[in-house]
Amino acid sequence: MKKQMDLIDCMGDMCPIPMIKIENKLKMIKPGEEFMVVSDHSCTLVSIKDKYLSHIIKVDEVMIGVWEIFIKK
Repeated sequence: MKKQMDLIDCMGDMCPIPMIKIENKLKMIKPGEEFMVVSDHSCTLVSIKDKYLSHIIKVDEVMIGVWEIFIKK
């Protein structure tokens, strides 16, 4: 049975709150594990891409101005 992916809801959160939530999650997971961040602020997307270069990042704009960001440690 496949484990359900963890979700960090950052809708409406302004920086640096999403980055703090992501940092806390990354401390809790093992290498190879993945989680999803949902955000409606483009600055969050840019910050994630700039900061987590050693992680696998996949982005999907599911609606105009709303992103699902998958981060794999």
